[in-house]
Amino acid sequence: MTTLYITHEAFLAHAGPPGHPERPDRLRAIARAVDGEPGLNLARLEAPIADFEAITRVHGPAFVERLRKAEPETGIVAIDADTYLSAGSVEAARRAAGAAILAVDRVIAGEADNAFCAVRPPGHHAESARAMGFCLFNSAAIAAAHARAVHGLARVAIVDFDVHHGNGSQEIFWREPAVLYASTHQMPLYPGTGAASETGAGNIFNAPLRPGDGGAAFRAAMNHTILPAVDRFAPELVVVSAGFDAHLRDPLAQLELTETDFAWATGKLVALARTHASGRLVSLLEGGYDLTGLARSVVAHLQVLVAG
Repeated sequence: MTTLYITHEAFLAHAGPPGHPERPDRLRAIARAVDGEPGLNLARLEAPIADFEAITRVHGPAFVERLRKAEPETGIVAIDADTYLSAGSVEAARRAAGAAILAVDRVIAGEADNAFCAVRPPGHHAESARAMGFCLFNSAAIAAAHARAVHGLARVAIVDFDVHHGNGSQEIFWREPAVLYASTHQMPLYPGTGAASETGAGNIFNAPLRPGDGGAAFRAAMNHTILPAVDRFAPELVVVSAGFDAHLRDPLAQLELTETDFAWATGKLVALARTHASGRLVSLLEGGYDLTGLARSVVAHLQVLVAG
C-alpha cells in the first residue's frame, strides 16, 4: 500500500490571537509524532496552491474575493468570534484545498492507495458563501467537487467524524444526490446543526452523539447509520473529514473517544473504499485541539491507512 502524506510549511503562517485553540502547534505536534513513528511508510508531498476555479466550484466568487481583500498585511482580522485572517491565511487555505485536490488526483490515477492531508485551517464549517468555525475554504467539499468535475466520478462520499457537525459540507451538498455526507458529532454543540432529521436530498446522514458518550456509542452510530449508508451508496471515492476533537482529552467538547476508536473507524472506511472504490480514500485533517490526543490519533489513523 502507498499512503500519501501531504502538508506544507505555509500552514504554520496562518496565525490567530493568543490562546486560540486552532494554532500552528497542532501541525508541529503531528509532525513530531509522525516523524517519531518508524513503521509509517509514507510518500510525502508538498501541498500546492489550489487555483480559484477549483475553489469556486463550491464557494461563490464574491465570497472568495471578500476573503482575499480582507486578509491583512500584518496583524489579525476577525471574521467572527471564532474565525480570523492573518497574513498568509488565504495562501494556507488555498494550499489546504490544493492538498485535497492533489490527493484526489493521485489516488484516482492509481499512484497511491490513499492519502492523508495534514492541513490547516480546517474546512468543514465553511459554507458556500460564509467562513466560520475556524474554517475559510471547505477542502472536503472542494475535493468531492473536483473528483466529479475533473474525473467524472458519479458518486463521492464524505464521512465526517469531527466532534462538531460539518454544517458547511452539509449546506454545500444539501441538494446534490451525487455526494453523500455522513457525520457523527456531539449534539448539542457548535454549530447547532446535525440532527438526524436533516436529510437533504436523501443524501445526508447524521448520527448525533450525546455529551459523555464514548467508544461504544460512537461505534454503534457508525455501525447502525453511517457505514450502512455509505455501503448502500457505493461511492467511487471516500473523502474523510478527519477531526480528532472527539478525543477524551480534547478541551472543546465532551465525547470520550480514544485513538483506538479512530483507528477502528478508519479501518471500516478503508474496507468500504476497498469494496466500492478500488481502495480510493482521501483523508483531510479537521479539528483536534489537545496536542497529545491529536498526535496520537493521527498516528493511529495513519497506521491503518498504511496497512490498507
